[in-house]
Amino acid sequence: MMVSEDPVHPIQLLIQLGECLFETNYLLKRLQNLKLIYLSHLRCFPCRERGMSCLQQTGSVRAGTCKVNFPDPNKLHYFQLTVIPDEGYYQGGKFQFEIEVPDAYNMVPPKVKCSTRIWHPNITETGEICLSLLREHSIDGTGWAPTRTLKDVVWGLNSLFTDLLNFDDPLNIEAAEHHLRDKIYKSVKFKTTWRWIRVCHSIWVLVVRIEGQEDFRNKVEDYIKRYAR
Repeated sequence: MMVSEDPVHPIQLLIQLGECLFETNYLLKRLQNLKLIYLSHLRCFPCRERGMSCLQQTGSVRAGTCKVNFPDPNKLHYFQLTVIPDEGYYQGGKFQFEIEVPDAYNMVPPKVKCSTRIWHPNITETGEICLSLLREHSIDGTGWAPTRTLKDVVWGLNSLFTDLLNFDDPLNIEAAEHHLRDKIYKSVKFKTTWRWIRVCHSIWVLVVRIEGQEDFRNKVEDYIKRYAR
């Protein structure tokens, strides 16, 4: 609104100023309402925003080892992550994880399950996962926090096959013990048992049995051939 440069009555000037203030307040309220609408939109579609962010960020997580797929374009709160390790025990396998982002994200961590059967100390054969950052409550400070992102989750799942592979704090105890037995077996080479068998009245035969140990790496590779191709 334009204010006249001609001399005006003080009362008229007050009226004009009042109109300016009214218009200013109106514009401020409009901006505030738009901001609230925008924030409400983000709250209504957090999964969409986070999912797209994850797609943009996965390129920085060991290029070539992670792929993200949205099986249903109408459900961006659910996506699949395929990890293809390029080194270590699990090299060459394709391991798929199902990730669901809850409504309370990012105050709570996403729900993650491994849908590929695997022989792994930190992943059970039914898909449960032991990964610190997926723990909602952690006393050591390594658990989930609102500052974490889906990029951290992708990085953590990818690292379960390399840096975060942990045999000392296993979820799949049998797999961890298998790895330990394998190390012991390789240090002592083999274990033998023997006994005499009487073939007839005067003939005895010494039977020696060499007990081997199924190699941990061989079992991992067998699982990869059967379930992770």
